[in-house]
Amino acid sequence: MTRLWFFPRPLSRAMLAAITALTPVTTAFAQGVPATATATTPDDPHATTEQAQALDRASSAPETMTVTARLDRARVQLQPSTGATVHAFSRKAIETIPGGDNTGLNSVLLQAPGVAQDSYGQIHVRGDHNEVQFRLDGVQLPEGMNVFGQTLMTRFADNLSLSTGALPVQYGFLQAAVVDITTKNGATNKGGNVSIYGGARDYFFPSAQYGGQHGKWDYFFTADYVHDRVGIENTTPSFNAPHDLSNQYHFLGHVRYTVDENTRLSLIAGVSNAEYQLPNIGGQTFPCAGDDSPCVSVPGSPSASNLNERQKQITDFGILSLQKEIGAFSLQTSVFSRYSSLGYSPDPNLGDLAYMGISQHAERSVMSTGTQSDVTWRVRPDHTVRFGFQVFAERNITKADSLVQNSDTGALQSIHTGNGRTGDVYGLYVQDEWRPLRNVTVNYGLRFDGVGEYTNEHQLSPRINVVWRAWKGATLHAGYSRYFTPPPFEVVGGADLQQFANTSGAAAGTGSDTVKAERDHYFDAGIDQVILPGWHVSFDAYYKLAHNLIDEGQFGAPIILSGFNYRRGQVNGYEVSTSYDRGPLSLYGNFAWSRAIGKDITSAQFNFDPGDLAYISQHWVHLDHDQRWTASAGGSYTFFHRTGHPTLLSATMVYGSGLRQDTDTVPNGGVIPQYATFNLALVQSFRDLFHSRFLRTTQFRLDVTNLFDHPYMLRSGTGIGVGAPQYGLRRTILTGISQNF
Repeated sequence: MTRLWFFPRPLSRAMLAAITALTPVTTAFAQGVPATATATTPDDPHATTEQAQALDRASSAPETMTVTARLDRARVQLQPSTGATVHAFSRKAIETIPGGDNTGLNSVLLQAPGVAQDSYGQIHVRGDHNEVQFRLDGVQLPEGMNVFGQTLMTRFADNLSLSTGALPVQYGFLQAAVVDITTKNGATNKGGNVSIYGGARDYFFPSAQYGGQHGKWDYFFTADYVHDRVGIENTTPSFNAPHDLSNQYHFLGHVRYTVDENTRLSLIAGVSNAEYQLPNIGGQTFPCAGDDSPCVSVPGSPSASNLNERQKQITDFGILSLQKEIGAFSLQTSVFSRYSSLGYSPDPNLGDLAYMGISQHAERSVMSTGTQSDVTWRVRPDHTVRFGFQVFAERNITKADSLVQNSDTGALQSIHTGNGRTGDVYGLYVQDEWRPLRNVTVNYGLRFDGVGEYTNEHQLSPRINVVWRAWKGATLHAGYSRYFTPPPFEVVGGADLQQFANTSGAAAGTGSDTVKAERDHYFDAGIDQVILPGWHVSFDAYYKLAHNLIDEGQFGAPIILSGFNYRRGQVNGYEVSTSYDRGPLSLYGNFAWSRAIGKDITSAQFNFDPGDLAYISQHWVHLDHDQRWTASAGGSYTFFHRTGHPTLLSATMVYGSGLRQDTDTVPNGGVIPQYATFNLALVQSFRDLFHSRFLRTTQFRLDVTNLFDHPYMLRSGTGIGVGAPQYGLRRTILTGISQNF
């Protein structure tokens, strides 16, 4: 909202009306805590106090700022989340979370209701596995191979939102949640910043960013390097993880050219390169020492605590967009490309062969190229029509060189496997946002999706949302969405079962049916109520009925997720959220209950124990990522906020009742122990500390993760598709200094 303050002259009444045509979602970005709101119509007449104050201050600045603000608003209105539940994080909210820009996106998103944490940096929203799509300035990024890497840096976001519920038809493919990141740009983020951050466990994190504007051009770039010994979650409850060194490089850039007041071109590009050591699991014995199978005796193999397994992940992407205003029409059309690869190197002394019966150099890559176009047509004041399409063309390559033991002769045997597949995913939509009454908005539409990869399927999906501003400060919503979720191309691999028959690397079973698209009926309803200025409370309930529910698991040593289907699935739950933001004080709290169950595994059956398959075919089981209770809370207070040296004190809490684990008789029948972690941050800022015209604000920060050093488990190492035990980070103290210029 601050960019609305910069206008070269007093605004006309017509321009003021255009500026106030913002969604409550955009309003939520101005808050200092994660804000929850039901997205309503863009021309909501109930303008907030913050909007009015911003308009009162809009007085002077370069003409280009006016154009930038207007085009930014037009882009937001191309894809409103009318009827969905939106959790918004402003730039202030991101900086308030312990770690600030140095924390990963997953840590930020954990502060939203219904978001459960998992190992490898994964998050689960409303009982789904990884069905979260990421968008940059409204453009959806194709899925990549990254499991525990963070390709998108938090400091690249000017603000972001997490949308859940019954989503409108412009959102397709991955629909558990939509993370839409509004990127920083040179028009509103001029100048630079360098910072050094680090501390415990060899943590060293230098970063830099710079933005500027020259004529019709503006640009913003940021880069960082991460070195630490906590790249992947510890496999033991010990303070330091064994064999867990990581090195990561990231770069993101944004360049824009404003052709005229109605036309803009933009280019976003990113590079991520990450190398990890895989933590060892102590206490393991060689399979030959017991009754376990496979049994491979490898003289000279290292102990379990001395294995040397490594993994490397690379992601590159680019998005080129054209935004255009033509009378009553607004459009954005984009082309994009993303390359993602993952490579696993086993222990060079054949430790993998001794402990798992197979030593495998594995590589997997996916190249995605596509286009997305979104158009808004303002037909009448009470009718806004939107339509568009998305097309992805993808090439997936999988190859591995495996060393196994022949079960008959005992001789070591080398097996090469590999395959490549080209496919496509496409979707097109049309919808009408209609206001039959002043306080009622109906958003209805149709979406057609198809997939032609490992499976060939398509579906026509109706969706409808109704939003009712029932009384002052209250918004009620209800919606239904039909979903079609293609299996992520990068997690579907070929099955070369015959080559491993009669070896120590043989699969548990022989079934290898193709992973199919998931088809859902999704219902959502809720209410958002403003109690007092700055304080609001919301409640939301949802229910999903799924056919061919998609889940993912890690099968084998490489940390590569593989997809499979449950023939039937059910997910339901509710969320309660509240926040207060007034002056220097910000508070928020979220609480969620969820249940996710599935029955009858119908694809990629070779990954599972035959006994588990037989049980699941006849019984409902909890999904491995099903967490019954999830909560988060936080608060901050800024001392001396009216001076040039404010002091920020903030804290956050994350609670989980525990993901699933096996019992003696039931897959996923048990629950990991509950946990709660607390994080703390102290940030001291100084304006003009060095009395230099080139050096502006200087900031010192102290962050403590897991303040009370509570050991807690994320994964026990058992469960459907669970590869290894994982423990949360023990108490970690980090400090940093950053300098603006």
